[in-house]
Order: sequence, then structure tokens, then C-alpha cells
Amino acid sequence: MPGPFRVSDPSSTRAPTWLERASLWLYGRAMRLARPLLRRKLARRAVSEPGYAHAVQARFGVYGTGVEAEATDATGPRVWVHAVSLGEARAAATLLPALRQALPGMRLLLTHSTATGWAEGSRHLLPGDAQTWLPWDDPAAVQGFLRHCRPSVGVLMETEIWPCLVQACQRQGVPLALVNARLNERSWRQGQRLRWLSRPAYAGLATVLAQTPRDAERLASLGARVNGVWGNLKFDAQPDAAQCAQGQRWRQRLARPVVLLASSREGEEALFLKQIRSLSLDGIEQSATDFDVSDIQWLVVPRHPQRFGAVAGLIEAAGWVCERRTQWGEQLTRGAAVAPTQGSIWLGDSLGEMALYYSLADVALLGGSFEPLGGQNLIEAAACACPVVMGPHTFNFAEAADQAETAGAARRVSDMAQGLRAAVAWLASPDQRQVAKDAAQRFSRSHQGAAAATAEAVASLLPHPAADRSVQAG
Repeated sequence: MPGPFRVSDPSSTRAPTWLERASLWLYGRAMRLARPLLRRKLARRAVSEPGYAHAVQARFGVYGTGVEAEATDATGPRVWVHAVSLGEARAAATLLPALRQALPGMRLLLTHSTATGWAEGSRHLLPGDAQTWLPWDDPAAVQGFLRHCRPSVGVLMETEIWPCLVQACQRQGVPLALVNARLNERSWRQGQRLRWLSRPAYAGLATVLAQTPRDAERLASLGARVNGVWGNLKFDAQPDAAQCAQGQRWRQRLARPVVLLASSREGEEALFLKQIRSLSLDGIEQSATDFDVSDIQWLVVPRHPQRFGAVAGLIEAAGWVCERRTQWGEQLTRGAAVAPTQGSIWLGDSLGEMALYYSLADVALLGGSFEPLGGQNLIEAAACACPVVMGPHTFNFAEAADQAETAGAARRVSDMAQGLRAAVAWLASPDQRQVAKDAAQRFSRSHQGAAAATAEAVASLLPHPAADRSVQAG
């Protein structure tokens, strides 16, 4: 639950030292010179994800019509929320209803840096809202963004701190809040090494609302004014009820249990495919006497959509039959009972359906945690009452992972082989698995409440909830 909150005064933010100003100037010049590199990167990404080719000029603070059209005849504050990618966009979706309630008449400006973030964010726009890319972090692009979009207040989700952006917002009087803020050990050490850039950036924020006490300590050590430990907004997210119901119906039609490799990252699928070949029940205590490893239906859902085809190729190269979401989904929709193809692995190659996948699965292996990538978020799995097995690498969500393990909603293992055995052990003991499912739901519910408190904190940065402190052109 949210901790104590005190209102920050954005006018009291710390001014950079001369050495920091020099570092910021050099950084801004370097970012300006790096523009061609970004253009080439975007062009390469657009080959597999066409969304990256959309409105490229907006990334450099150059706009056509669209973003400004909604701003001219409205009176409420323009609340700018930056959600860099898919995970942050989902967290923002939890915050947006609370912001709209705290600031009636607000106009939302939603920005992103990735195509998946844009696609997710577009689902949550209302009439009068706008959406664009976060500008590249050089002074000219940032000034073009602020002049054109005229935000009253900025809300940065989780980790997105850019030195030129923060400096420009300070000069223009746009208070910035870093909410749902987290900072892992690796990023903290990098911030310490680049302190001439990181300290003025963090010190320039009007308020910081941290997820955990550890995050708060690290952020404060870099100069941030941390005004509370609020927990994770994602606990307030309600999984899509229709998807949950569909997943549960599909599970009832299956004649076998489902183990999900959720949000897998590069390298993990190969480990998974290698280990399931040699999996057995040796040494695993069973209370389900008719259970056998060969009964398991394996399901893989990659984290990034551009890898769907590559993962399908890995599955087939390993000698399995790869059945995509459209194939096995149609089977489950049509039939009263379904017996999947022998030797098949299901591929979840769709976006925005994790609630369906978690509701369909009996157990999930947490992607990103079996390679040194920091792990993906297990909160949605808990909300869907899906027990989780996580590998050793959970530094991106360390506290949530520890709390889930303590609550009995998750188990931690040292590698993929142990992870699969832990998943099988839960399948072989239905009573223990039900205990874990119940623990997951209790864990999810006990950490809710951050969204309303965060919205109140953001509203307090405006002189009055109904006021519009728009940045004037020029």
C-alpha cells in the first residue's frame, strides 16, 4: 500500500553546477550528431515492425497536424504521460482512470519510444487525447516537442530519465514526476559512473514516487527527491475479464495440463526446448497418480513480436510440431474437448493476450529470468491466479519477486532444468498447486492502492486541479 506523501514544490528543484552544465552541453551536442544513427536504427526496426516507420519526424520535434488539433479549444490541463514500451504502457493504463478522476477535463498526451508501447497506448485514448513519440534527447528536438505539445505536467513511468528533456522542462516550468519508479543495482551503478549527467537529471524532477524502499534509496542517492514509496501500479491493473474467462473455458476443454513459458527472451526458448526432451518424474512426489510428463501441453509466448517467426523456427528445428495461436485457438473454440497434436508445442504469437495465456496455463515459467536479463513482471500472472516458477535473474522486479516467493505464489530455481522440474512438481500435486493459486490471488490483492495515490500526487503539481499551466509557444 502507498506510504506517506508530501507535496513537492517544483520551483525548488536543484540547479546544475557549472561542471554539470558543461556535461549537459556536451551530451546534447553528441545526441544531435547521433541523429543519423537513430534514423538508420528506426529504418531497420521498421522492416519487421512497421510501426517504427510512423511519424518519424516527430521523434525529432517536427510535427504535422494532429497533436495540436485537440489542444486549441479545450480548457483542462494537458497531462503528458510517457510510457516507453509495452510494460510501461500497461502500467500507465492502470494510472489513467485515476488521473482522469483526479483531474476532470484533463487532456492526455501519451508518448512512447517503441511500436509495441504505441499499439498498447492507443487502446486507452479518449476523444481529445493525443499520442506521439518521445523526442530524441537533444535540445532542438526537446524544444520542438514542448513548444508544439505544450504539456502542463509530465509523468514519466518507471525508469525513463533523459538529461536534455529534464533540463528543458525545468526551464519551461513543466513539473516532471517519475512514478512507479524503479532503479536496479546495475542502472544505479551506471548512474553513479555518469553522475555529471544523472544527478542534474534526477535532481530536476519535481517528485519521485518509488516502487520499493530499495528503489527509493538508490534514486535518492542520485539526487532525486523521493516523496514516497507507493508500491507497483501494476498491482492495480485488473486482467481482462473476457480473456480470463476464455482461457478458463479453453483449459476445461483440454485433456492435458498446460505449462507456459511466459514472455520469453532470446536464448531461453533454446534452453526450454533442450530440457523438455529429457524431463521425467524421477524424484518428484506425486499425488496425481495418473499424471505423466508426456501429457503436458507446452506453450511458449515470446516477449517481443518480431521474434515470433524465429521462435517458430526454433521449435520446428528441435523436432516439434509448432502450432500457432490461430491454429490451436480455433480448435479450442470449436470443440467441446480437444486433444492437441502429439509432439506439438503451442506458440502464442499474439499481442495483448497475456491474461488469456495465464488463465489457460496451470503453471508459468517467468521469461527473462533464466538468462541474465532481469526477469519480466510476474504481477499479471498472480492476478490471474497462475503460479510462477522464476529463474535466478529477477533484478528488474526484485522486491515483487521476493514477495511472491514469500507469499507462496512463486518458486525460485537456479536454471531452466530445475524450473521445469518445479513446474512438473506442481502439476503432479494438484493440492499444492491450488494452494499456490490461492496465494497468488491474495498476493495480488494485498498490494493494490497505488493508482489513486499516484494520481493525487500528480494533481498536486498543478496550482489547481482544473488549471492549465500550458507552456506558451516560443
